[in-house]
Amino acid sequence: MLYLVRHGQASFGAADYDQLSDLGQRQSERLGRYWAERGLRFSAVITGSLRRHTQTWEGIAAGAGQTLAPLVLPGLNEYDSLAVIRTVHAAPLPKPDTPEHYRRYFRLLRDGLAQWMAGTVSPEGMPSYVDFVRGITDALDHVRREHLGQPVLLVSSGGPISTAVGQVLGLSPERTIELNMRIRNSAVTEFEFSAKRHRLMTFNTLAHLDAPEHRDWITYA
Repeated sequence: MLYLVRHGQASFGAADYDQLSDLGQRQSERLGRYWAERGLRFSAVITGSLRRHTQTWEGIAAGAGQTLAPLVLPGLNEYDSLAVIRTVHAAPLPKPDTPEHYRRYFRLLRDGLAQWMAGTVSPEGMPSYVDFVRGITDALDHVRREHLGQPVLLVSSGGPISTAVGQVLGLSPERTIELNMRIRNSAVTEFEFSAKRHRLMTFNTLAHLDAPEHRDWITYA
């Protein structure tokens, strides 16, 4: 089984987004403890190269009592949301610290993502969408080739995970974007895999946060 985990809550709206918040750290450690309580131990761990990916794995590892060194694949890194937005709205945006600003930010992000996926815009410093997808499918191919029959953890971001699901299910770019916007912090998506293909088993689950005392730990950004 392949377990795909979106990173814990990062620092949305801060000057440096790429760092877990205190809550993001707790989400990650709680997920590790949840798996340890159920006897799940991984044979391999794969992450992107962003700090929030590394920090999420470190939190999971601390909670689970595991010490695996991850395989780091930059092809699992998230797209640059601000670069995407600048392709459709060049002027600086206000800090997304109100519901209105938050909604505007994500409206523009959806528009920019759709155009990037269609190949009509090229966000500065980012790969083409075709190359972005290739980085993710290469990681999935690696899992099938190297870890057949083993439990594998993959820690990444909402964009790569939704893209992986979209590729497995044959979804349109528009539906992939909608999946992307729904993935919660530290959420788990599961793929069963054989030598030939991956199959979706679960999507965007938070069983580790089901208890009432964790209700306010559920976040999206």
